Amino acid sequence: MIVIMNRGAGGPGDPQARIVELFAALGETPRIVHPNDDQDIAALAREAAESSEQVIIAAGGDGTINAVASELAGTDKTLGVLPIGTLNHFAKDLGIPLDLETAVGTIKEGHTAAVDTGEVNGRIFINNSSLGIYPQIVSRREAQQERLARGKWPAFLWATVQAFRRFPFLDLRVTFEGQQLLRRTAFLFVGNNEYEIAGFKLGSRSCLNAGRLGLYFSHGTGRLGLIRLALHALFGRVDQAKDFEAFCVPEARIETGHRRLLVARDGEVEEMETPLHYRIRPGALRVLVPKEKITG
Repeated sequence: MIVIMNRGAGGPGDPQARIVELFAALGETPRIVHPNDDQDIAALAREAAESSEQVIIAAGGDGTINAVASELAGTDKTLGVLPIGTLNHFAKDLGIPLDLETAVGTIKEGHTAAVDTGEVNGRIFINNSSLGIYPQIVSRREAQQERLARGKWPAFLWATVQAFRRFPFLDLRVTFEGQQLLRRTAFLFVGNNEYEIAGFKLGSRSCLNAGRLGLYFSHGTGRLGLIRLALHALFGRVDQAKDFEAFCVPEARIETGHRRLLVARDGEVEEMETPLHYRIRPGALRVLVPKEKITG
């Protein structure tokens, strides 16, 4: 086994000693590697994918898991997950325990499931991708953290206020399954499989192997309308006809008047050339999960 570990995930403290101890108790001695000035997580994952090791473990949050999964998708390697990040959406949706000891046990037990990945212009995402206001917020937050050394959450709040102040709309041409939609929207959200859109399970997925993308975009609404949509979703009162549109598709083409757009993938933001081609890759990733989560 190789453990690719993001020491900066999940806040202060270094869980490496605990990880080594837990694996040793199960008779395993994985090789642990960390990103540095010469090799980032993606480079380490690429090297691991070309090695003789069968199990490649990502220890970190969703960004770390995405970087490792991007190199393993479509190969015969198996991804293990140690969720030591802040939100850990991917682990939660697969039922992978957030407790480190139980997560290590899940890897040792070796139950493998084939799960889907999403892709936009050849770039993998394991959770979701989005256009519009969210990438703007993330980009501004990162700039605040770098330039002014603000904490993540104060920077996020400041970035949200700034994004809502400017509130740019996108004029999109969305093509899928023979349909073509022209929409003016504040955001487009693309999920790797369908997301729950209301109530206490908001933002979660019941499965990651249905072979479909979930497309969600708001109607042409202003700032107050977007806040209302968020509140309706939180309290389980979303009205799809009034608040947003949702579609479940295997792939979609997104065109706009902009030559390049900010695109978020699993919380990371980059500029991409348009048009954007989204597609699902069914069963592209082998992941170690609890036995009860194996669905074929």
